[in-house]
Amino acid sequence: MPAKVISIEYDPNRSCYIALLHYADGHKSYILAPAQLNVGDEIQSGPGSDIRPGNALALREMPTGTIVHNVEMTPGQGGKLGRAAGTAIQLAAKEGDMVTLRLPSSEMRLVRADCRATVGTLSNPEHQNIKVGKAGRSRHKGKRPQTRGVAMNPVDHPHGGGEAHKTPGGHPRTPWGKPTMGYRTRKKGKTSDRYIVRGRRRGKKKR
Repeated sequence: MPAKVISIEYDPNRSCYIALLHYADGHKSYILAPAQLNVGDEIQSGPGSDIRPGNALALREMPTGTIVHNVEMTPGQGGKLGRAAGTAIQLAAKEGDMVTLRLPSSEMRLVRADCRATVGTLSNPEHQNIKVGKAGRSRHKGKRPQTRGVAMNPVDHPHGGGEAHKTPGGHPRTPWGKPTMGYRTRKKGKTSDRYIVRGRRRGKKKR
């Protein structure tokens, strides 16, 4: 069923814009707006859809090299990959029931061909270039100042104490002693690491 783009709107809960759609049966819904989508355009989703920005269909129906976003990791689960402003994921290859995606981090990942995705690059790519400029703008967003742990006493924070050197000893921790800032969170046997063809850090092939 086709839908018409009524407006492109700002959403305070995400970095990209959203598009309001009016379907032919009267139903209304929002989607993440691609960069090339304009008011008045018609889009559709499902089998047989054209490869145009805003159209959603299964990855197996897209040609190799297509730029997509809002990609599912499990069929029917909903979009998980590529939802931030300016994100573009490339369909690199198709082999059997799996397709290979090239993520913005240069990671190559396998995804089932039945997973759906939306064609095009997400809107508002200039989001990453925005500079806050002043502390007051952060306060307007509800972000309050935060005291550094190394400036506290040992009784108040694991990083506290020390006279000459203000560096925390050991791995960075929260005020309650939990590890933070870059510690490993993935558990063996319960992750999708086996679908990573090439990692984003070392470039080694995952086995």
